[in-house]
Amino acid sequence: MQAIVVQPNVASTFRAFALWCDGVKLVTWGHGSSGGRGSSTIPDQLMNVKQVRATEHAFAAIRADGTAVSWGDVNFGGDSSTVKEQLVNVQQIQANDDAFAAIRSDGTVVAWGDPFCGGNSTPVQEQLVNVHQLHATGAAFAAIRNDGTVVTWGDDHSGGDSTAVQDQLVNVQTIQGNASAFAALKSDGTVVTWGHPQDGGDSTAVKSKLVSIRIWAGKRNTWLISWVRDGKIGRKPHCSSFV
Repeated sequence: MQAIVVQPNVASTFRAFALWCDGVKLVTWGHGSSGGRGSSTIPDQLMNVKQVRATEHAFAAIRADGTAVSWGDVNFGGDSSTVKEQLVNVQQIQANDDAFAAIRSDGTVVAWGDPFCGGNSTPVQEQLVNVHQLHATGAAFAAIRNDGTVVTWGDDHSGGDSTAVQDQLVNVQTIQGNASAFAALKSDGTVVTWGHPQDGGDSTAVKSKLVSIRIWAGKRNTWLISWVRDGKIGRKPHCSSFV
C-alpha cells in the first residue's frame, strides 16, 4: 500500500505556534496569551482546518465548512465573537499586527481585532463589495475589488488612509505592504504608493523609474522593486526603519 504524504503547515504569533494538516486536528503550543493554548481550550473548533493566519498574539483559522474561528489575545483579534455569525463562507483571511480581515464568497469583508488597526471596517463597509484580494501593513488593510479599485482602512499613518492617491488606484493588479506603507502595481506597469513616507509611502524620488514593472517582492521595512527598461532588469532597493 502506498503511503499518503500529508504536507504540514505552520503559522506563528510572537510567542506561539500552530501546526495543521488538511483533515487533521490543529495543534498549538507556546505562550497561552499568544494563542499557544488553542488546541487545549477550544479543541472541538480546530478540526478540518484549511488556513491559519496570525497577528502578533492571536490566530484565526478557516475550517473546511467555510466558518472561521480565532483564539489568543483579545486585543489582537483573538476574540471574534462579535462577528461570529458573519464568519461563514470565508474564502481567505488576512492579518496585520493587531487585527484580522476575512473575504467571504460573496466578495464582502468581515474585520475584527484592534479597531484602530483595521479591526473595525464600519467606515468603509459599504465599499467592501466584490473584493477578491486583501493585503496588510502592520496596522491597516487594503482590499482590491473586481473592478481594480482599492479600499483601505485602519491606521491612517500605516496606509489606512489612501485619500491622497485614491484617483490613481484604478486597474490595480496586486498590492505589497510593509510595516506602514502600501505599494500598488497597476495593469499599465506603474506603481502607486501611500502610507508612512519614510517607509516607502512616498515614491516621488523614483517615480520616473517605476514604469513597466514586471516582478517585485517585499517584506516589512525592506522592499525591492524590479522593472524592465530598455530590455534590462533594474532594481531599486529601499530600506528604512519604522519611525
